[in-house]
Amino acid sequence: MLSFLSLLLHDAFFSAIPAVGFAMVFNVPKRYLIYCAIAGAIGHSSRTFLLHFSMPIEWATFIAAAIVGLITIQFAKRHLAPPLMYAVAAIIPMVPGTYAFNTVIALIQLTAQSQVSPELTAQVIVNGLKTVFILGALAVGLALPSLLYYRTRPII
Repeated sequence: MLSFLSLLLHDAFFSAIPAVGFAMVFNVPKRYLIYCAIAGAIGHSSRTFLLHFSMPIEWATFIAAAIVGLITIQFAKRHLAPPLMYAVAAIIPMVPGTYAFNTVIALIQLTAQSQVSPELTAQVIVNGLKTVFILGALAVGLALPSLLYYRTRPII
């Protein structure tokens, strides 16, 4: 249990760093950088928490992005700032770079061969679909809390 907690704290710390870095790239004011770090740390560590309990990465990413969306709405209300100022930098650590990289590498290897390899084709399809679904989960999960919170009409 203690090692799992240390894993989550380690994950939170090291996911806050790229969140702050991208917030600086996006010219987020200095006083809001800590909130980008907090949102990024909570988002990525919540995804790691869900992955630990064998949830598929696509669903874990969706839930973590929704948590980031909820947190950034609260930050935005408190500071009278747009929620996307915090949210975009906070979800950057959850972008599926490894899956996209493996897709491109397998695709390059597939085109370099004279004959189609079923293993490489399967690798391209699996990694490519995983990349697309994780990116979709990030987009929908981040947008969903705002769509529900900023409604002007009742749901029913």
